[in-house]
Amino acid sequence: MALRLRVVPLAALLVAVLLCHCHAAEASVRELQVGYYAETCPDAEDIVRATMARAQAREARSVASVMRLQFHDCFVNGCDGSVLMDPRPGMEGEKDSLSNINSLRSFDVVDEIKAALEDRCPGVVSCADIIVMAARDAVVLTGGPNWAVRLGRDDSLTASHNDSDNIMPSPRANASTLIRLFAGLNLSVTDLVALSGSHSIGKARCFSIVALAYRSALDTLCPQGGDEEVTGGLDATPRVFDNQYFKDLVALRGFLNSDQTLFSDDVRTRRGGEGLQ
Repeated sequence: MALRLRVVPLAALLVAVLLCHCHAAEASVRELQVGYYAETCPDAEDIVRATMARAQAREARSVASVMRLQFHDCFVNGCDGSVLMDPRPGMEGEKDSLSNINSLRSFDVVDEIKAALEDRCPGVVSCADIIVMAARDAVVLTGGPNWAVRLGRDDSLTASHNDSDNIMPSPRANASTLIRLFAGLNLSVTDLVALSGSHSIGKARCFSIVALAYRSALDTLCPQGGDEEVTGGLDATPRVFDNQYFKDLVALRGFLNSDQTLFSDDVRTRRGGEGLQ
């Protein structure tokens, strides 16, 4: 049975899943809303998108890297910007956790967005909201749909290295492990499949494909014993937000173990995309 996902439903569910996961933690702070900065910083969303477009022009991969920051931020204790925090005495932070060290990138793009917003409306737009807006724009700028984002998050004052280690999924995880992990966060099998679809854009390191069935087909890019920091596209069209990612899984050409396992190793995830047709 093939995974059959259309781009627009996938994008809409991907965003809804990720943001609803962090809303529970944020509900006690304030009610998030569309147009939150309409009066205090009316150009905020335009500034974010323009800066993301410039970053994409410099390096196509950068927008996918920024979108990935949203997942790594929101999955650990909510969408609070904590993934951006540098380590300091008494706080290791999330940047150096197992899933993030030598892996997360394009922090400089977020810094550039923040600087532009501070120049226009100092002290108004949170970094947590910047990540959410920028992730949306990463999809739009690579050919995906546009949508309204709810804003009004406060930035965290702390980050948790241990929580990141304990929560973030490994790129080598199998489907059963991923299902249990996501279920622990009240996310369904369909949520898991949809969120994995964010790998429609971007690249990953050869480190992540060591045990993959598709491994032998990638020997030129990622030879055994070679440089595991070399990167390859997460699907055949890594600069375009489309459904090629799912087509690749059906063809047994997924780049990450944690992606290919969704089709190859468990009927629950193989069927998990049917509701998105």
